[in-house]
Amino acid sequence: MEQEKNMNTSAENTNQKPARKRMLSGIQPSGDLHLGNYLGPLRHWPEMIEEYDCYFFMADLHTLTVRQEPAALRRRVLTQVAQYIACGLDPEKCTIFIQSHVPAHAQLGWVLDCYTMFGELSRMTQFKDKASKHKDNINAGLFTYPALMAADILLYQPDYVPVGEDQRQHVEICRDIAERFNGIYGPVFRVPEAYIAKVGARIMSLNDPGSKMSKSNLEGCVTLADKPEDIMRKFKRAITDSDTERCVRYAPAEKPGVSNLIQIYAAATGKSYEDIEKEFEGMGYGKFKPAVGEAVVELLRPIREETERLLADKSYLESVYRAGAEKASYFANKTLAKVYKKVGLVAR
Repeated sequence: MEQEKNMNTSAENTNQKPARKRMLSGIQPSGDLHLGNYLGPLRHWPEMIEEYDCYFFMADLHTLTVRQEPAALRRRVLTQVAQYIACGLDPEKCTIFIQSHVPAHAQLGWVLDCYTMFGELSRMTQFKDKASKHKDNINAGLFTYPALMAADILLYQPDYVPVGEDQRQHVEICRDIAERFNGIYGPVFRVPEAYIAKVGARIMSLNDPGSKMSKSNLEGCVTLADKPEDIMRKFKRAITDSDTERCVRYAPAEKPGVSNLIQIYAAATGKSYEDIEKEFEGMGYGKFKPAVGEAVVELLRPIREETERLLADKSYLESVYRAGAEKASYFANKTLAKVYKKVGLVAR
């Protein structure tokens, strides 16, 4: 009987599902989410929630490094919650929350400020970029934001942080801070890996193909909330190329404007670059640009309509971000308590 019992126990252990690895990501609500956000990370997040234990948050504390209009910031945060869901993030399968609703972010951020070196912060490219654009407001938060970003990540002990190749520096400094802290106090933090997605387009500005699509350049940026007529107008005005060839051909070095539009059209329709070149052979840019605009209109239409529906249901949205903050706080506070104990703070 004892042998049979042991065999049954072994079978039960074998049948148990292994714990899913954890992944965390956040986007600043400093402007409306746009096509580049969607075709880059957002479109692929719903696939991740089936494989990983995912936490997605609105990084509203980070927006404060640049002056914000309060009512507009609140609107963008709620819109972003709705857009996350509209893009396919099921709140029953992942944790969606607002950064400022979990005080542990700011609390751990201060502790990690004290374990982050001045030289490390000075080398951050985002600080240099924002400082050059906001010379009248080079504040301490703008300089030390990587420590808060490290806190955002390390509170949840994630295995992976999905970032674009140009954001890898943020994960690297987070790893440096975590390893420094662990070196002093023992294994407090799990040191996360950057998750560089193999899929996802790097969408450039419609009126400046040399720069990424950005919230700061509204005419070159298509937002998830844009009306169809606005999307069409932006694509009809999109920069193509000044070559004499004037054919639809994917050649990023020679034809960055057209290549960007081809990439967008391919992502919106699922067609290959080769098929797109054949489809518009001999037509020129006048036919191609409206076709890309129409494809994007149809791609974003269900997201815009579902976002509008969700924003009208304020009680549901509130239930989502309240439940998300409650779950996030549970894990965050466990990590924070461990950190406080290690550095010698008296327990409350």
